[in-house]
Amino acid sequence: MHEANVPSEFVVAALYHFARLDDFRDLQAPLLALCEREGIRGTLLLAQEGANGTISGSRQGIDAVLGWLRADPRLQGLEHKESFSDRHPFVRLKIKLKKEIVTLGVPFVDPTAVVGTYVAPSEWNALIQDPDVIVIDTRNDYEVAIGSFEGAIDPHTQTFRQFPQYVAEELDPAKHKKVAMFCTGGIRCEKASSYMRQQGFAEVYHLKGGILKYLEEVPAEESLWRGECFVFDERVGVTHGLAEGVAELCYGCRRAITPEDKLEPGYEDGISCPACNDGLSEHQRARFAERKLQKRLATERAAGQRK
Repeated sequence: MHEANVPSEFVVAALYHFARLDDFRDLQAPLLALCEREGIRGTLLLAQEGANGTISGSRQGIDAVLGWLRADPRLQGLEHKESFSDRHPFVRLKIKLKKEIVTLGVPFVDPTAVVGTYVAPSEWNALIQDPDVIVIDTRNDYEVAIGSFEGAIDPHTQTFRQFPQYVAEELDPAKHKKVAMFCTGGIRCEKASSYMRQQGFAEVYHLKGGILKYLEEVPAEESLWRGECFVFDERVGVTHGLAEGVAELCYGCRRAITPEDKLEPGYEDGISCPACNDGLSEHQRARFAERKLQKRLATERAAGQRK
């Protein structure tokens, strides 16, 4: 690609939609061809229960992919959130076929059949400040570590598959009458709300469009969000207005680290963070140190070639 054709600003689109796609395998090849033709990067998942993913590319390319998906009547209602980056936040393109577009691991959970109540970002603050409502973050613990809503419960799950166990052990439909849930883009809390409705929880609410939509629409001065929202690309975290945050990835464990983490004794640039420092072997430390050296040398060579 010639330099003149490289967009100065990349559109990052997070999208999902639950719909019955019995022919989802047949969609992979034409969708892959379109994305490759438009220079799209990122990951899209296709399953019998729908489509999910985050992709980046030019304005024209993203619009082409969204238009192709929505041309299918079953995906006509697909919603997406957009943010922007001065670089491609993904390295490559992947179109994957899956059993679930978000893995809960429980059969017969169908958000198209039963689901909780969608709550718009503009109405979210009032809901989670209701003393009768318990607010649950359905994301993984490493995501919660860099930001969450004020007063939200962290289930300390490492994968979404562990959420049903958390519900079984910690929640009771007879005791917890009103439950509000949220996640990054809305897909996990939507599926979690369907599961909880099946488990007998009567009043279940979930944030429509997820944290990303909230950060996009709710002014910072009115926000109950604290910290950054973890995203699964090279930006690591975003803040209000979907601006890129200051969090970085630890090279040792791939968890997000904040500027405060870098002041802790367990932090070593390019090798470890306070969360993984004690668990690294000498072999791992040596390997990470060598990787750090090779990265620095590659950066220096690239800088020399530009002179």
